[in-house]
Amino acid sequence: MNQTIKLSKEFKAGLIKSIAAIVFFIVFYACITLLFTALTIFLVYAGGMLVIAYPRWITLIIGAGMASFGILVLIFLLKFIFQTRKVDRSHLQEITRTDEPELFKLVYEIATQVGTQIPKKIYLSFDVNAAVFYDSSFWSMFFPVKKNLLIGMGLINTVSKEELKAILAHEFGHFSQRTMKVGSYVYNVNNVIFNMLYDNESYNQLVEKWSSIHGFLSIFVVIAVKINQVIQWLLKIMYQIININYMSLSREMEFHADEIAANITGCQPLKNALLRTNLTQYAYNSVLNYYDGQVKNNIRSENIYVEQQFIMNFLAQESGIPIIDNLPQVTMKDNNKFNKSKLYIKDQWASHPSDEERIKKLELFNITHKMNDISLADSILRNVEKLQKQLTDKMFCAVAYSGNITNNNLENFKNSFEKQYPKIDKRYNGYYDFKNPVPFEIPAWGNNDVHFSDLFSQTKRDLVYTSIALMDDIQTLNHICNKFYKVKTFDYDGKKYKRSKSRELIEKLTLEVENINEQIKNNDILIYQFFRKLEDNINKEKKLESLYQDFFAYDKESEKKFLAYANLRKETQFMSETTPFDTIRQNLKKVNETEKKFKVFFSDMINNELFVEELPQETREKLNNYLTSDLKYFAIQEYLANEIELLFMAMNEYERLFTCGYYLLKKKLLDYQIELLNANRQ
Repeated sequence: MNQTIKLSKEFKAGLIKSIAAIVFFIVFYACITLLFTALTIFLVYAGGMLVIAYPRWITLIIGAGMASFGILVLIFLLKFIFQTRKVDRSHLQEITRTDEPELFKLVYEIATQVGTQIPKKIYLSFDVNAAVFYDSSFWSMFFPVKKNLLIGMGLINTVSKEELKAILAHEFGHFSQRTMKVGSYVYNVNNVIFNMLYDNESYNQLVEKWSSIHGFLSIFVVIAVKINQVIQWLLKIMYQIININYMSLSREMEFHADEIAANITGCQPLKNALLRTNLTQYAYNSVLNYYDGQVKNNIRSENIYVEQQFIMNFLAQESGIPIIDNLPQVTMKDNNKFNKSKLYIKDQWASHPSDEERIKKLELFNITHKMNDISLADSILRNVEKLQKQLTDKMFCAVAYSGNITNNNLENFKNSFEKQYPKIDKRYNGYYDFKNPVPFEIPAWGNNDVHFSDLFSQTKRDLVYTSIALMDDIQTLNHICNKFYKVKTFDYDGKKYKRSKSRELIEKLTLEVENINEQIKNNDILIYQFFRKLEDNINKEKKLESLYQDFFAYDKESEKKFLAYANLRKETQFMSETTPFDTIRQNLKKVNETEKKFKVFFSDMINNELFVEELPQETREKLNNYLTSDLKYFAIQEYLANEIELLFMAMNEYERLFTCGYYLLKKKLLDYQIELLNANRQ
């Protein structure tokens, strides 16, 4: 298979450029090393001859300075040779053929079909990923090195057997690429550059000690340091040249590996897996984020992978994505449903093409095979539940808990997650999913003939997501205009623009987003009038107007409330840094002043009936203790740990409640509107 698939012109061009960049670096590095070796020999010789000709204390210092200048630069250039770098694989779990015979059978079968070597070792990792890696060292640039295969349990857990086969075939496509040797050169070149740019602590100590011996020596040391800085400046340029060219090659290697996979399984299995990637990764991250918030309660997961699968299917159902054989069948339309951006910037630093680019390429290959096995991939493992729990244990062993740990089972997780998940009635058609009601002057009730379906049509929903996309695009264009993003050209709505035209485009898009936002506001007013009419139709208590006013009042005060929190965060930042005692005391005076306003807002917040169910009794008691206590945070020469912990807990809870307030008020309003809708249809 590897021999029948030809390399594309882009692949060959990327390979030539990458090799040329590496050769250029080697020649550059060899030249400056030889130059300073020769210069060092000359300076040592000249310094020695100076001392012999004029044997005085001052000539001895000058001679030593001349020699040290060359030696210090040479040490700077060669110190990477003595660098030791250990690869930490404690987070990985190696599996053997004895452990998992079915998986190894599949791996050997694919390796034979592709026509490449089998992996040296196979590892399982925590996440949603599959990759090829090898022990890259100085010698790996010259001698063959067997590659290892890494498979993430978060991936196995969310694909079918046929999709897993396609993914592994893609990875074996990399096994077959001799161009991966280029990656070994780039890896080692990057290590050399990194060592000279950033790994200089021991070298700087040597320089300081040497320059402190005598004032004359420090002159030569300063010259050596200046030379080193020039070399570092050149190395930064070299780094960009090498890695931009290699990233381009790496993207072509991905396309090539995709073609190999398509010839093994057909295009559809890999396409299905790529389309599901965003959902599976989001589900995995959601589980991790959930347990980040449970550390304070000493709760950990029993098995994060069954929870990941639950969230994946839960979110698919919420989004109307069909689930077949326990796997969501995501389409390109699903992935782009809310993405209305027209801005495209080619990311020259990306090692992989976007999933959309890969899918378009796969469709061009147009290779179809019969789908042999659509059952879940995790059934290929002998004892999948045991492996999942082992990896879960390994993940949580690094977490520092403060008390007795409780293992959370799937049922408890489901109940807790569903309770926390923000649910907005589907009849709103996604209009409010990422949008709050726009503040407006509450109008006098007016009769209108607008229909519910018109207010929340796809056209009206698309206005919201177009507005979001436009504001994001404007922000990105500002970064381009201000040279924060160093790009010369970009595409917008299929048209290529130069960076110099970005300001002109920003002005155009700003007018466009203002127009769309005005349309959204007008629609929100019509929504209010529509539901006000429903309220009047059933002679219900006039509650709608007060719900809108409550939300608008909260929104109006939000800037001041958030600023009080943000200022306190900023003022307490020094607590996580090494700070002199006097500075700590001065900083705490500012903290005390800022904290007064923060406590006023926080006191109002926790006494608001809106948050009654959001604060457990234990948390409420701690927060009341914080609000009523005169905390010092620092005494004599040390921080007061309990008080600091209470302060940061209060800030975290404030931020959570502040954000939660928007959702609770919005949900209360939206639920009431649905209640009116239901009442009028009875």
